[in-house]
Amino acid sequence: MHDALRPLSITLVTDSVPMANNHQPLTVLDRLAAGPDRAARITHTEHVPARVGRHADWPERIRPEVIDAVRARGVDRLWEHQARTAAQALAGTSTVVATGTASGKSLAYLVPTLSTLLDGAEAPNGRGTTALYLAPTKALAADQRRAITALAAPLGTAVRPAVFDGDTPFEEREWVRLFANYVLTNPDMLHLSLLPGHARWSSFLRALRYVVIDECHTYRGVFGSHVAQVLRRLRRLCARYGSDPVFLLASATSADPGETASRLTGVPVSAVTEDASPRGELVFALWEPPLTELTGERGAPIRRTATAETAELLTDLTVQGVRTVAFVRSRRGSELISLIAQERLGHIDRDLPARVAAYRGGYLPEERRSLERALHSGQLLGLAATTALELGIDVSGLDAVLITGYPGTRASLWQQAGRAGRMGQGALAILIARDDPLDTYLVHHPDSVFRHPVESTVLDPDNPYVLAPHLCAAAAEIPLTEADSALFGSETPGLVQQLEERGLLRRRGTSWYWTRRERAAGLTGIRGSGGKPVQVVEAATGRLLGTVDAAAAHTGVHEGAVHLHQGRTYVVRRLDLADSVALVEESSPPWSTMARERTSVSVIETDTVTPWGTGSLRFGSVEVTNQVVSYLRRKLITGEILGESKLDLPPRTLRTRAVWWTVTEDQLDAARITPEILPGALHAAEHASIGLLPLFATCDRWDIGGVSVPLHPDTGLPTVFVYDGHPGGAGFAERAFRTAREWLTATGEAIACCECDSGCPSCVQSPKCGNGNDPLHKAGAVRLLRQLLSGAPADPGSLPRAERT
Repeated sequence: MHDALRPLSITLVTDSVPMANNHQPLTVLDRLAAGPDRAARITHTEHVPARVGRHADWPERIRPEVIDAVRARGVDRLWEHQARTAAQALAGTSTVVATGTASGKSLAYLVPTLSTLLDGAEAPNGRGTTALYLAPTKALAADQRRAITALAAPLGTAVRPAVFDGDTPFEEREWVRLFANYVLTNPDMLHLSLLPGHARWSSFLRALRYVVIDECHTYRGVFGSHVAQVLRRLRRLCARYGSDPVFLLASATSADPGETASRLTGVPVSAVTEDASPRGELVFALWEPPLTELTGERGAPIRRTATAETAELLTDLTVQGVRTVAFVRSRRGSELISLIAQERLGHIDRDLPARVAAYRGGYLPEERRSLERALHSGQLLGLAATTALELGIDVSGLDAVLITGYPGTRASLWQQAGRAGRMGQGALAILIARDDPLDTYLVHHPDSVFRHPVESTVLDPDNPYVLAPHLCAAAAEIPLTEADSALFGSETPGLVQQLEERGLLRRRGTSWYWTRRERAAGLTGIRGSGGKPVQVVEAATGRLLGTVDAAAAHTGVHEGAVHLHQGRTYVVRRLDLADSVALVEESSPPWSTMARERTSVSVIETDTVTPWGTGSLRFGSVEVTNQVVSYLRRKLITGEILGESKLDLPPRTLRTRAVWWTVTEDQLDAARITPEILPGALHAAEHASIGLLPLFATCDRWDIGGVSVPLHPDTGLPTVFVYDGHPGGAGFAERAFRTAREWLTATGEAIACCECDSGCPSCVQSPKCGNGNDPLHKAGAVRLLRQLLSGAPADPGSLPRAERT
């Protein structure tokens, strides 16, 4: 029997706040599935039953004033994981609490922090004890400030919370530096302002007792590696001023949270992982949009886009009065879903379009604050949001969550699904598959979603491209010494020597000093590969609409690109890379745009070679040359390709890390791969393997890239490369190397199980292929991968380094 038609075993929830009868998750799902052909789109329905909570006594050292303040907010006792976290914090043990969404992680670190701030307020040292809170987004920091202000209101002036970020008015910043004792900020502000200006923050740093790092599972890849070095710089300055803060981290459920938190902070961290909070029931559906009658590249069938499907579901849920957030992976997607839903709602009731909006990064501060207020008040029924809203913002009262495409990791998937039902009521979550290999694989292999543990967070603080600029920033803050190698890592001495040879550092006696006039912290942006953000400006008025990261400018705001902002559509008329400005004008073309790139790879150094039959699996350093050469125009709803336009943009080079595999003539003969189909078989395997890697590493397909070559000049053999899309690597390719057998097995299964004849976006076609998805040979890719895997060792990642070339 098809999963969509199987009756669900329902567990009666008696200890939680129920949804309104007409908003019960199964009732809502049944109504969504009642339309034409809707039921067939549900490939699996999972029921997560309710859970009863377990309380614990208050830790002895918590101040009675704090207990009274918490009880005044309606919490009489702590859950077991909250009490354990608080007790360890008060004992001076750095701790990460990694439990489910809405499990009360904020209270777990706030209780000991408030108690300690009260103790410090009574000490005769002027400022008293201080605490620093770090959030990955401004919105989360602002939301937390509201929460702590309400909680600490009965404590008077003993607790003085304040936000310090790029939106903080300059006249308020001096007060924050001098008087606030609970400062809420983000890693960017810590990197660019607080640490370089440490002398002005000396009284705060001297009294620093706790550093709270919220949503720490988001600090992965290059961004996480940068944040790890920012935290080491913070610890270095704290030691200078005589403090040794305890780190308190909150994370979504993840693999090895203690080890990951230790790698992030550089100090031993204890993990609290058993969730003792109650939970309402969750109905989680996997939803696959239908195939259309249209055909795309090379005659492949086109599936209805996840964007169009989500917009339709958001419309239906809004009409039903079901409070919903639709999570979308891209800024453009969030705008487009909001726009389509508003248009459809306008045909039903002219008041309804105002109940739906988009929320994403790149908005101006006043726009973000207005949307957050509307969401909190219930004025908005539907919101199409990027992951900026995933990260802990209190959106209590939501009934449903739509997830537009797999978000890259199981941790993010469950984090997004957990946004609904935060008052303890039942909730509905729907994962809507995009037309790509990973999403197609997941909706037809539900065990990969519901029966596998979440991933380990991948970060590499020793990446020289990450570490070098932070050594410069640290030297500008306090001169470096040889003793700092213990803090920053074993790569430090060699990098310091290189920086000295380049004239960035100068040695005097036993110390190294920053030599330049410009701010060392400005050498790098911690959220990407660096470079000045591109300002998006309305050409007719000169009005600043927002910004785009420098690394995304070539693909996102090239000439002719369609750019969406606050429900309005703009077309880029000119991209000025020298001045970092994209000039746009308002327009409403009936298409979206997608950039196409051309890429080549050369091997710099091979670190590891593992035999796979007569072929091999390799890991090492490569140089990638990439150039955006054109863009496609696609019909908004169907995704049908309307045309292609050439672009003249400069090539970019990237030194990074890669995993690659080679096959020999004997393996090709055994797989019946002739010279005519070899390029297509390699190309198809490359596309599908990139699509499936996010299932095994904490990345998404836009974090990685790939190239396949029938005869690569550096290997002398047919070769497929998959590389990290960040300078120096982000750890994703290394993870791919260590899980290669499982990763490539899933890749082969995904291709073989696809219902198409010769390859489609659900299996081997890629949306960012620079060759127009030509050539591709689906059957050849399956045979080639099976032959390669027949010679694979059981656990290639555990083998010793066999060869270094």
